Amino acid sequence: MHIEDYPPQEPLSEVGRAFAEEVMRRAAGVEGTEQFYGDDPYQGITLHAPANPNGSVLAFVHGGGWTSGYKEHLDFMAPAFTDAGVVFASIGYRLAPRHVFPTGANDVASGIAWLHRHVAEYGGDPSRLFIGGHSAGGHYTALLAVRRDWQAALGLPEGVVRGCLPISGVYRFGEGSGLSAQPRFLGPEENDGPASPIHNIDATPPFLLAHGGDDFPHLMVQAEAMEGALADAGGDVERIVLEGRNHFSACYAGGETDGPWVGRALAWMATR
Repeated sequence: MHIEDYPPQEPLSEVGRAFAEEVMRRAAGVEGTEQFYGDDPYQGITLHAPANPNGSVLAFVHGGGWTSGYKEHLDFMAPAFTDAGVVFASIGYRLAPRHVFPTGANDVASGIAWLHRHVAEYGGDPSRLFIGGHSAGGHYTALLAVRRDWQAALGLPEGVVRGCLPISGVYRFGEGSGLSAQPRFLGPEENDGPASPIHNIDATPPFLLAHGGDDFPHLMVQAEAMEGALADAGGDVERIVLEGRNHFSACYAGGETDGPWVGRALAWMATR
């Protein structure tokens, strides 16, 4: 879809507008195949198939504070992965404040289910499905990766997530989160616990956590805590600090072949 074809979103801040413009500039000329897993315009997936697939699949989920963003905002990442033989998919989801938790997380889960059923058509191996996202997208994918209570209802194997690669994700809400306000997507405060990945570690697929060295301070603290919690649960976890990157430029690293994240991510996926 074209951005202008979506239902309107809330106005962006100045920094949010600059970020949206930059990711779309970086995605200029990148073409993918669009599919839908639901009836809402936001329930879509853009797939990018490599010329020489190696079977691995990376499904990534955009950020935007759970209230904004488009799956097209991640198309700029695709060439760095398809050139390496990885199928790249960007999953969209319905947004707050109209849709509150767990709607967005359920949407991402449905997108993962669609990929598991169909990714072989694009050269992917459904047993090698990695997930990740930036910011809010990192939150949703981390939450799904550590929980075991959604796969069966979607007809998925419990181990459908081969590994999780969140960038600048959010792992805790409520007390101790460092958040200055309750995010509107959460709805009532009783959702703080169920929405917090760090409080729901039931499964431990491999994790490659990343954040900027100049990221939002509370997210850096949360990433360190999530690393420790996963390790304490017996998980295979690594954490990358993207030096000199802030919350937004950490996302840009997701498409930079010669940057600090892509090479590490590809090598990490290849050994899992």
